[in-house]
Amino acid sequence: MNFLFSDYKESKPFFWGARCGMSKDEKKKIDADSNIIYVGNKPPMNYVTAIMALLNSGNFTEVVLKARGNAISRAVDAAEITHNRFLTNAEVTRIDIGTETVTNEEGRKSNVSSIEICLAMKKTEK
Repeated sequence: MNFLFSDYKESKPFFWGARCGMSKDEKKKIDADSNIIYVGNKPPMNYVTAIMALLNSGNFTEVVLKARGNAISRAVDAAEITHNRFLTNAEVTRIDIGTETVTNEEGRKSNVSSIEICLAMKKTEK
């Protein structure tokens, strides 16, 4: 029996938050209230624009970039591009590195490196 996407009937449209049992409105609220950017496989400039949007919105004084595994270098690139090219008054205030234990589908555990980079706007004296 072949599975066709058109055969899949669900009362609500599927989106990422549905896996966590969240409604679409709850997911939007969390995204709007969060200063955390999860870095994945997109190009670094996508994350640079997200950082600039959050810092320039006035709602947040700092932004936290989180990445694991191969995305760590992309997070560092995004932070450095933001700091050196676009928001020169932004500074890296904290860097946390660590290791997370992840269990795959087969039940095997593996260690994955992780990083958190906190970017904040410098205080300007008036």
